[in-house]
This record gives sequence, C-alpha cells and structure tokens, in this order.
Amino acid sequence: MVKTTESISAGRSPAGIFVPGGEAPPGRDAGSIPSFEEFALGVYPFLELEPFHRVYYRILEAFARGRVRRLIVTMPPQHGKSVGATTLLPAYILGLDPDLRVAIASYSGTLASKFNRRVQRILDSREYGGFFPATCIKQGTRPPGYIRTAEEVEIIDHRGGLLSVGREGSLTGNRVDCFILDDLYKDALEANSPLVRANCWEWYTSVVRTRMHNTSRELIVFTRWHEEDLIGTLMRREPVEELRTWSQLDDPAPDVWLHLNFEALKRSPPTELDPRAQGEALWEAQHGVRLLEAKRRLDPVQFEAMYQGHPTVREGLLYGLNFAEYDDLPHEIVRRANYTDTADTGDDYLCSISYAVDADGLIYVVDTVFSRAPMEETEPLVGDLLLRTGTRQALIESNNGGRGFARAVQALAPDVRVEWFHQSGNKQARILSNAATALHLVRWPRGWNLRWPELYAQLTTYRRQFRANRWHDAADVVTGIVEHEVTDRNRKRLRGIRFA
Repeated sequence: MVKTTESISAGRSPAGIFVPGGEAPPGRDAGSIPSFEEFALGVYPFLELEPFHRVYYRILEAFARGRVRRLIVTMPPQHGKSVGATTLLPAYILGLDPDLRVAIASYSGTLASKFNRRVQRILDSREYGGFFPATCIKQGTRPPGYIRTAEEVEIIDHRGGLLSVGREGSLTGNRVDCFILDDLYKDALEANSPLVRANCWEWYTSVVRTRMHNTSRELIVFTRWHEEDLIGTLMRREPVEELRTWSQLDDPAPDVWLHLNFEALKRSPPTELDPRAQGEALWEAQHGVRLLEAKRRLDPVQFEAMYQGHPTVREGLLYGLNFAEYDDLPHEIVRRANYTDTADTGDDYLCSISYAVDADGLIYVVDTVFSRAPMEETEPLVGDLLLRTGTRQALIESNNGGRGFARAVQALAPDVRVEWFHQSGNKQARILSNAATALHLVRWPRGWNLRWPELYAQLTTYRRQFRANRWHDAADVVTGIVEHEVTDRNRKRLRGIRFA
C-alpha cells in the first residue's frame, strides 16, 4: 500500500493556526469537500491503492459522513486496514466536523498513542491545511489553553478533538461522538485467553458504550483471532448485516452493524463490493496466492481466522487434526471403491474420493477430486480418477443431477461399476454420529495437506456446531464412505442401476 518512506510536508506556520492556511490541491476548488480517497492521496501521496483499498475507503467515507453509524471491517494482517481506519480516517472526520470528539482504542495505550501522533502529524501538514483550513491544533505553546499530548489533542476554536486509549483504559468524563477500535487483541495468545476476552468485553460495555450517546458512531477494524472475540460476541448479541452491495450504505438501520469481510483468498461468492474470482488473492502483488497457500498449510485453523475472517475454536472442531496418515498402502487390499457427491448448489464443491479397503476394514484414501467447477468439467476429472486409481465400484449420490453425472462417468470408465443412489438420511445426524468412526477407520496419505489443500482445510476446520459450517461436502463424503463400508455392508439400502 505504501511505495516509499516519504513523509508529509512540514507543519503549517504558527500563523496558520489562527488564519485559514494552505492551498487547495490542483484541480479542486477551494472550499469543496474532498472524497476520502482524494484526501488520503493528497496527504499521503505515496499510497498505492488496490481495488479493494478503494472499496474500503469509499465505505469509510460513508462512515465519516455519518451515513453509517455502526461498521465492522475484518481484513487480513498487513493489508492496510490501520492506515485507512486509524490514521487517515480520524483526520478526515475532524476536517469534516471539527466539533466532533473522536476516540481511538487499541490493545495497548502505547499503540493507541502512536496512532494519535500520526494523526497529529497529518493535521500539522500543509496538505491538510489545503483541504481543511479550519481544523487546526496547537503548535508548541500557542495558543495557550488547548491540550496537545500523545493521548489527546484539541481542535482550536472548536469543541472537537482526538483521544487515544488502550484496552481497559479509562475515559472518565469524556463524551465520544465517534469511536474507532483497532485490534483490541495483541496476538493469538491474548485472543485465546478466556480471561482477556472477558476483560475486553467488560471494558467495552462499561467504558466504550457508556461514553456514547444517541448519534455516536462505532467502527471496529480487526484481524480475527477467535470466534468469541469482541466481534464474535457482538454478532451473537446484536443484529449484523453482511455488506455486499453499495445500496446497503444508503439508509442502514441505526441499530444494525454493517460487516465487511475481505478474505485473503476469495472463497465466498463474488459480490458487488468484492467481485474477485474464486481463489484470487486480495493483494496479489504483496500477498500472493502461493504465499497464502503456504501459510494455510502451516495452520488451516489459524489461517481461516486471521486471513479469511472465519475463526473457529479448536475445541469445537469435529475432526481437527486427528485423522491418521499412512506412508504406503498395505499389501492385502480387498476392495477399491469410490464415493462421489455432486455439488448441490453453485457455491458447493463436488467431492469425489477413491479409496482402498484392507482385510481389517481400514479405509485408505488414494486420490480425490475436489472442485467447484461445473459438471462438464468435473465429469472427465472423475472418470479419469476412477481409471487412474483402479476403482471397481463407484457410488454417486443422485440428489442433485447425480444420475446424469453417473451416466456420463460410466461412459468415460466403462469397466467400473457406477451406481447412483438417493441419500435420504439427515445430513447433520449422519455426519455427527459417524465422526468418531471416520477418525478411527479413515487414513489419508502423508502430505495430503499439500496435495489437496482446500479439502484438507474444509475437513480440519469443520465444526461440531453444524450450522456454523459454510460447506459440508467433504464431511458428507467421508461419512458416506464410512456408512457404506461399515454400517451398510449388506447394501440393503442401496437403490441403483448399472449403466450398460
């Protein structure tokens, strides 16, 4: 986001404190109000804005102008969230209305004060004076009677100013018109501490909320660490609306939070605000797909929280990292089979797993196809999978186009017995009741996290709380394999045909 280490211009002369100073940037009429993006590039000309930054800044502008009163933005680390929300935005808000009292909070008073000093340097600059000549702060000892410290600064001849406070710090006696909370947890160690989370919530309810009035605004910008962090707790207790279209900014309900989540790797469906294709990086030039995939392989649970904005408590995972792995297939293989679940909707995955069963009934995953591509692309992939793995029998769920898919696959792999069937069992009950058996019997090839990273992430982050999961495809297929090989050995419940 920043291409050089240039600094903004030196502060305005003391005379500029009392007489409107600075010149309007070229191409803009004096007295006109700049957009937030124009302002940001004016005071920080070294910024390089990606498309998602421009979306982010447009939404922050709606907040600054009072169109949005409650806003949550979640974004991966090192993607410029603090530069926009905690450095540039307070200066812009005070330029729009120098009578507002703005407060910045972070996990420590030291960090909050650092943000405050950055804002003050912007307020001091000639570039800022060109945009907002009426918003000035104390220079040295002039004029007397105004506060300017690392924790607080007042706007001359106005009622507004900027406060900074660390988590659990005090704001006694101060009203706040606009509160900006940026990363209230220092790291995973703090976020995973029930005591720290409880103290943070108590501080938020007893300090932040008590300093606010009917028209106060709140902005929370976080990298997520834990599903029970401040954002997660607010989502359970207050109405939150996912921000997907620009029209949602027009007239949001005052008591509803708008939530914008930028995934590092696009996994959710494209929206008007984030139209990226599936798998595309948010900022390829700085944090590309290859780097992000490597980070995900190291710790899928942490990656889903920090980089995707979808935190999961490890203790609440159904499988976690508890699947067994194998190096080589046993010599005595009694059956080679496949289980395939076609995608139910355009957002679902097709999951096809070929496996081998040994004499003891242990199940060894051999190869997979895990894709959100349309059927015309996945049919040849699955056909090749069956041939490549020596599969003798393949079961394909017929719930959503599975019968036609089965016909196509049968034509591609004529020596494989391809059968379709209708899965009528309750998905939630099936997955949860067979989880322990799946962990006991199913073996994955060592390094499967590298071979099938999306499949690995979906299984290892799958939650016990069924409705908390976005996708069930991988868990559903693993469950189907266990049911077929253990519970349904006699095939009595199987209704199918073989295609000639």
